[in-house]
Amino acid sequence: MSESIFDGACRIVVNHEQQYSIWPVDRLAPAGWQDEGTHGTRQECLDRIEQIWSDMRLLSLRQRTDGRER
Repeated sequence: MSESIFDGACRIVVNHEQQYSIWPVDRLAPAGWQDEGTHGTRQECLDRIEQIWSDMRLLSLRQRTDGRER
């Protein structure tokens, strides 16, 4: 995806494995991703992701590693 689509307002999207990404507010979220609730500039969204996504492992891996496999 081209950087140019992120020139406008962005939002944070998250998937079922708790992976985060940015997405333009004027486009539908890709399949399997939901709006996380944060909207702003590209940099504001990236800064927020840096704050909230401290463990880059997939949710399913974290659950297995922590002994909480479901």
